[in-house]
Amino acid sequence: MASNRVITVRTADSVAGETLRRGIEAIQGEMKVSAEFPAAVEKAAAEAAANPRLPELDLTDLPFVTIDPETAMDLDQAMFLERAGDGFVVHYAIADLSAFITPGDPVDVEANRRGETLYGADSKVPLHPKVISEDAGSLLPDQVRPALVWRINVDASGEGTDVTVERALVKSRAKLSYADVQADLDAGKADEMFTILRELGELRLAREAARGGISLPLPEQEIVDEDGTWHLEFRQMLPVENWNAQISLLTGFAAASLMVYARVGLLRTLPPADPRDVQRLHRTARALKIEWPAEVLYPDFIRSLDVSLPNHAAMVVACTRLLRGSGYVGFNGELPEQAQHSALASEYAHVTAPLRRLVDRYALEICVALCAGEEVPDWVLTKLADLPDTMRESGRRANQYENSVLNLVEAAVLAPRVGESFQGVIVEADEKDDRRGEVTVQDPAIEAVVAGSASLPVGQDVTVKLTTADVTTRKVEFTLE
Repeated sequence: MASNRVITVRTADSVAGETLRRGIEAIQGEMKVSAEFPAAVEKAAAEAAANPRLPELDLTDLPFVTIDPETAMDLDQAMFLERAGDGFVVHYAIADLSAFITPGDPVDVEANRRGETLYGADSKVPLHPKVISEDAGSLLPDQVRPALVWRINVDASGEGTDVTVERALVKSRAKLSYADVQADLDAGKADEMFTILRELGELRLAREAARGGISLPLPEQEIVDEDGTWHLEFRQMLPVENWNAQISLLTGFAAASLMVYARVGLLRTLPPADPRDVQRLHRTARALKIEWPAEVLYPDFIRSLDVSLPNHAAMVVACTRLLRGSGYVGFNGELPEQAQHSALASEYAHVTAPLRRLVDRYALEICVALCAGEEVPDWVLTKLADLPDTMRESGRRANQYENSVLNLVEAAVLAPRVGESFQGVIVEADEKDDRRGEVTVQDPAIEAVVAGSASLPVGQDVTVKLTTADVTTRKVEFTLE
């Protein structure tokens, strides 16, 4: 599984930051996307936020907390972990948007049009108006909020044994950052819940490796402005981020098991990796000076990467090519032929980010109905056939947005270096014109278009000259020397 790769700006008030903002405005204009919502949608959202449909069950006594990036306000998830004999109980509260959204209302229609939140370089085009996503529906600290609360029993090996989910009121005790939690763990002064998170996270990572699965927690890239010159750096990932991701994955597996057993649901799917993509990644590893023995399978290679190292972080990003072909499938009555998520080596469902991803709201409704022994609502069933297409289009748009922002940043980083030579490896040649293709340069760790006068030497070390780095067109191109 891969999370979104987010580019952040360390010096947003600099000239570079202003250039970036103008560039992002141009991207949003070209793509016809906006952080603003139509007046009717904002009005409906404000009315819903003021009059939520609240559940009767009160679980505000459970000491939930959230762990997110420091500046995040759209808080989908809160957790409370406890020991149970030699195992664990995971209580995982997920924002309940059905308290605010009625099928067919303006907020619902607009969310179905958008599909998911778009991210890039401190910009955000949200799925829902902020009055819901960053206020009334967000699991903010010291606020009573409607939630879908998962209870997952986990044995001593880290395997989930049974699961329920129900609507309830919750109240987060604290909004914590990854850095704060990691610092407390490292200093030996963390609350017991976080020592459980570490222990359970490591168990889940071991189980993932045992079944041949991989997850790709993508490192954030930071734009650093030093005396007017841009640099693009990978932010070092913290162990707690991986452990936290494993709780979300555990919940996604639990949701999938409920839906597969009941023969109704929405699964996140991924076909097996294309061998050509794996071969290409071998060439990328060579370009980034990372040893990848031929006998090591790609899941084991990916697990060996240390994302605190810039070239390894770049390799993790390159490995997202293995996720090409990912999608969703809805079913009611019979399981689909391709139900697996090959990277996770299991069935899997998205249910932990409804504030930011449309499909989660529908999948959550299926799971809560199944656990209550009730019929899945008709408004959910009628969308099972259409949602995969809706999410495919929104995923395409999200990738386009993210890639456009990344292209903008890379062009700005390289603009002062036009005419310089770089060392790299040709990782791919165009099938229609093998004189053009892709080169991976180690420093800075980027992949860009390269052109030569003859067939490109795929897989070989090369010297390339930077001929184009245009911020306005977001174009970077090298020529083979």
